[in-house]
Amino acid sequence: MHGSDTDHLGPFPNATGLMARLAYLRAKEKGVDVEVLLRDAGLTPRQIDDPGARVEVKSQIRFLDLVATKLNDELLGFHLAQGFDLRAMGLLYYVLASSDLLDEALRRGVRYSTIVNEGLALKYREDEGITINFNYVGVARHLDRHQIECTMVTLVRMCRELTSRRLSAARVSLTHRRRGGATEFKSFFGCDVTFGAALDEIAFPTSVGKLSIVGADPYLNQLLIRYCEEALASRSTTRSSYRSSVESAIAVLLPHGKAQAGEVSRELGVSRRTLARRLSSEGLTFADILQRLKFDLAKRDLADETLSISEIAWLLGYQDVSAFTHAFKRWTGTTPRAMRQALG
Repeated sequence: MHGSDTDHLGPFPNATGLMARLAYLRAKEKGVDVEVLLRDAGLTPRQIDDPGARVEVKSQIRFLDLVATKLNDELLGFHLAQGFDLRAMGLLYYVLASSDLLDEALRRGVRYSTIVNEGLALKYREDEGITINFNYVGVARHLDRHQIECTMVTLVRMCRELTSRRLSAARVSLTHRRRGGATEFKSFFGCDVTFGAALDEIAFPTSVGKLSIVGADPYLNQLLIRYCEEALASRSTTRSSYRSSVESAIAVLLPHGKAQAGEVSRELGVSRRTLARRLSSEGLTFADILQRLKFDLAKRDLADETLSISEIAWLLGYQDVSAFTHAFKRWTGTTPRAMRQALG
């Protein structure tokens, strides 16, 4: 029995690493020096080779991004989710597959999702349909595109496989921005996908909830639920960082030029003094977080050739390209255009 599944990874959320392993295999098939990318993402070959080893969610997000850039695949997460055997998800897959109805399966998927990924907290609600909302916990949302897209595609694949129906989503929204791939997304989900939205969520018509699961097994389901409850209880519920909440608030406000401490504190429902005190307890300042966030976003967006330099400047809250260029040179010693050429 592998001991790595219970390894302590520090105070950060961790995951089973399935997406990282899928990306690793894809890159290796293409002849990429994957070990270098693993090291840059803070991962080890042992974590990839051992299916029982868990990885930090932030490292998985980083690794997916590095592989996507290396393979020049802006839709890497979207593509990875469509080709793997869903049974590789392990316990979570089987508890859903043994449920009676799809709405039961979805509710259990939401409840036990942190067994697979502690950095994603899912919420289930029924209003004008069945909606699954995705919230990031202890991990910055702003740098992720591939993991969330892989997760949503996997969810839809799961619903289709469990019911043997070609189900379509009623609504899909993602908070990150994306230009390319609209046709592919619409073709897969069966509806338009909204990028740059206020929430990460996917909705289905209410009627799909009463669809029967093809492999329903109530006896097996009861047994697996007990295992899931035990696994859920063993997972840490304290892995959080105030920094990630601040970064998420800043990321939304940046394009509007309102990413100031006062505005962010209002978004978080605290005073500026409380904001500063909580960040100080983590050894941080608001200014440091803001500058680091802008730098990280700039590097990510420069790798996206569909975005012009002026558009990137606007997304980061700069009034003109010259202000963005000046700041970027201060961070890196080079210009945004030179960095884009180097990334290409």
